[in-house]
Amino acid sequence: MDKDEFRRAMRQVAGAVTVVTACTPDGEWRGVTATAVCSLTADPPSVVACINRETWVGQVAPLSGAFCVNILSRAQQSVAETFAGRTELSAGDRFSVGAWRAVETGAPALEGAIAAFDCELEQAVEFATHVILIGRVRRTLIEDTSAAPLVYVAGQFTTTLAAA
Repeated sequence: MDKDEFRRAMRQVAGAVTVVTACTPDGEWRGVTATAVCSLTADPPSVVACINRETWVGQVAPLSGAFCVNILSRAQQSVAETFAGRTELSAGDRFSVGAWRAVETGAPALEGAIAAFDCELEQAVEFATHVILIGRVRRTLIEDTSAAPLVYVAGQFTTTLAAA
């Protein structure tokens, strides 16, 4: 299997843009932009986030036992780019972009996000370069369901709404 061909094909799959966050045992916040996130079950409410093990979140979430999935709007593209590593900011400094607050699990939630899922880590499964985080949702925060969602497809950020 040609990995480059696989990547080119997968770039055509549109994905909702999220920032997955966690808190280190020392209380430091970490986050990463991710599109490999989806619901798992409604009973109990749970989500799956696939995160590269080399990222801070890929290393921190399995240790902290919690993470938060923040669903971004089109207006929050700068947050997505920051947490994707497209700026000079790194580690906790990335949280200077956007307004953040700790939620029940201690993980940071983005104020003004379309929604956020505060999760207790149920299981972390390592596979190749990634860790699959399975989280039981402890709290769902819904802020702005009328906002145009931020989507990533064909190597760029966009939205699904024509007027946005």
